[in-house]
Amino acid sequence: MQEVYDFLKGKTYYLATVEGDQPRVRPFGTIAIFEGKLYIQTGKSKEVSKQIGANPKIEICAFEGDTWIRIQALAVEDGRREAKQHMLDAYPSLKSKYSAEDSNTQVFYLKNAVAAFSGFTGEPRIITF
Repeated sequence: MQEVYDFLKGKTYYLATVEGDQPRVRPFGTIAIFEGKLYIQTGKSKEVSKQIGANPKIEICAFEGDTWIRIQALAVEDGRREAKQHMLDAYPSLKSKYSAEDSNTQVFYLKNAVAAFSGFTGEPRIITF
């Protein structure tokens, strides 16, 4: 999991959800490890939150150099203040829009994650967590 975090940290990645029968993809940038789990963050007022609520299966994709990663996982909401605060502490710029105390801040951890590191040659390397 640490290798996945290291690959995603500090860069834009793309998170895919489903809305009915339509895939939805958008850029994300938050990633944190908290209590041994990999977390992402959004706001409950956003469509992505509603989509995850209806179908928690997500995919994440990112690319750097000649390597890319694809992650399949279930997004599980963690409503605890501590989890939200950890994410906000990792991304202080979010504190102008979010608070660990508000009803909008939402964090999810990735459950049953399968991460595939791939390149233009060779077989993908799989990490599960």
